This record gives sequence, C-alpha cells and structure tokens, in this order.
Amino acid sequence: MAAKKPPSAASTPPPDVGLLEEIGGGFMSAAATVGGMGLLGYQIVRRLVTLRFDRQETLRNLYRMGVKSIPIVIVTALFTGAIMVIQAAPLVVRLGAQGLLGWGAGFGILREIAPLLTALMINGRVGANNTAELGTMVVTEQIDALRVLAIDPIAFLIAPRFVAMVTTLFLSTIFADTLALLGAAYGGLGLLGVEPKTFYNGLTSGLLGLSDVTSGLVKSIVFGVVIALSSCQYGLGVKGGAPGVGRAVNATVVASAAGIFVLDYFVSFTLD
Repeated sequence: MAAKKPPSAASTPPPDVGLLEEIGGGFMSAAATVGGMGLLGYQIVRRLVTLRFDRQETLRNLYRMGVKSIPIVIVTALFTGAIMVIQAAPLVVRLGAQGLLGWGAGFGILREIAPLLTALMINGRVGANNTAELGTMVVTEQIDALRVLAIDPIAFLIAPRFVAMVTTLFLSTIFADTLALLGAAYGGLGLLGVEPKTFYNGLTSGLLGLSDVTSGLVKSIVFGVVIALSSCQYGLGVKGGAPGVGRAVNATVVASAAGIFVLDYFVSFTLD
C-alpha cells in the first residue's frame, strides 16, 4: 500500500495572499453595499417625486418609529444635558464663568451632541427593527408575493419607511435639543447653583446664531437618510434564512453608526 503524500506547499496560498484576498473582498462587499444603497435611494426618490408611495403605511411607520421612540429620546436628552454640565463644572468654577454656561452647553448640544446621540439611539432601536422586519419578509417570501400581486415593494414598503425615518430623526432632534437644554439648565442649578434664568441669558446672549441650530438639523436629516437606506438595503439583501436576518441586523447597526460618524465629519467641515 502506497504511503499518502502530504499536501504540496504550492496548493496552500501564503498567509499574506489570504489576507489580501480578505481585505479585497471586504472592500468589494462595501462597494457593493454603497452602490446598492445609491440605487435604492434613486428608486425611492422616483416614487416620492411622482407621489407613488403608500400614505397609510407612512403614517403607521411614523407612529411606530417616532411616537414609540419618545421615551428613549427623553431619557437620552435629559441626561445628556446634565452630563455636559458635569463635564464643564470644574472649568466653570475655576474661571468663575457661570454666565457662559448656557452658551457652552447650547453650542455643544445644538451643533453636535443632540443630533448625534439621537441618531445613534434611533439607529439601535428603529434601524435594527426595520432590517429585521424586511429581512423576515424576504425570508418568508412576502416580498415576492407582493410582486406577484403587482404591488411595488418600493412604493408600498420602502419609500414610506424612508419618509418616516427622516421625519422621525428631524423631529426627534428638535425635541432632544429642547430637553437637553432643559437638563443642562437644571443640572447647572443642582451642581453649580447657576439659576436657570442665568443659563438662558447665556444661551440667548447673541453668541449662538441661527447657523448653530440649522447645522444640527441638517445633520439630523443626513443621519436619517443614512439609517433609512442602510436598514432597508440590508433588510432586502437578506440571505440564508433566520441566521441571515441576524447577520443583517448586526451589519445594519455597525454600517449605519460608521456612516453617521463619517458623514458627521463631512457635514461639519462643509457647514463650518
């Protein structure tokens, strides 16, 4: 009986080649996802421009995404404002700059903190749920059933979710701005003894402008677009049954969060 030959070294790729293949595959997958999101965005815009989307489904999603997110937005915003006061407290006490507390808190909350944290919280709650719902519909062939019934899935399912997501982010950011400032004002009273009147005098003393408010609101719209496109794209692209749904949900949360931070940088750079 002939002895079994060991596998030749030529048949096993060197480690560096395998690593390059993995990196290249990752870039190709990311490019395919971004391209798919761009195509999906084009299809959504076409339905919105021609008013070919389901109004009832839009209202249902607004309630599900917006109204049901109110508790988490309240908690996040109030404590965010209070945390900013805690961080600023040593500097305010050392410099005796209690009158600037309102300006400092307002600058950070309106331009950056409120839109960013609201988007991350909505992404974790709504974006992941959106992907799970669409992925489940793909796995159970409900999307195919809609096409068989001559119902356009983009007009019936995707465009309403896109509108609801962007609207939810925009309105939630306005709500979060207000509550975070309220939390900062009363956090300043509790920690530093700064009266709310002094806080709001600093907030409205003219150091903050309309651009500080609009900058945060523009970011909220951009973040809403990112979460909507990402969650819908990963949901519609689910493969592999229930495990595939789990992988898509995880990918949505990671990709949306990364997209939020990247676009936050570019929007801040453009508007500032």
